[in-house]
Amino acid sequence: MDLLKEIANISGKSGLYRILKPSRAGVIVESLNEKREKTMIGPTARVSVLKDVSVFTDGAEDSVPLADVFMQINEKYGNEVELDTKTASDKDLIEFMNDVLPEFDRSRVYISDIKKIINWYNLLSQYAPEAFVAPAEAATEETTAEETATVDTATVETAETEESAPVEASDEAEAKGGKAKKNKA
Repeated sequence: MDLLKEIANISGKSGLYRILKPSRAGVIVESLNEKREKTMIGPTARVSVLKDVSVFTDGAEDSVPLADVFMQINEKYGNEVELDTKTASDKDLIEFMNDVLPEFDRSRVYISDIKKIINWYNLLSQYAPEAFVAPAEAATEETTAEETATVDTATVETAETEESAPVEASDEAEAKGGKAKKNKA
């Protein structure tokens, strides 16, 4: 979920934004919705990159990265969470979060935070589905390409060794024969 380092929430604005590039006057962002509006965000705006956001938990770890929570949601609910955040009861939202992350800290994770997580997940799955490609899948694809290259290299090295082996053997035979001739003479 390396894409999350390009996605941000901007305080005072609804939705999520893709960070396009920094400029002298702030950051240029593009909204993650059907409009895809580009806008300039000033240097005083509070911008939270999703890669740096985490969810408080009870337990050995104080928090879990939002990327891990999104992967859990993706595994359990697929491409979209059907729970409507505007009409859902607090109980439904807590049950949802308990299903996804049972160890979440109920005293520090508010209902509004759960609503944001659901809304952000639905936005990302709709407008940036590549964010949910598991790192293991990407690593597997890279490993497969590396293994193929390694196999090709090993085949070439084996072929070179087999071709050079008879030549070395004949050189040794000539050297022995040459020594024998010198000894006889």
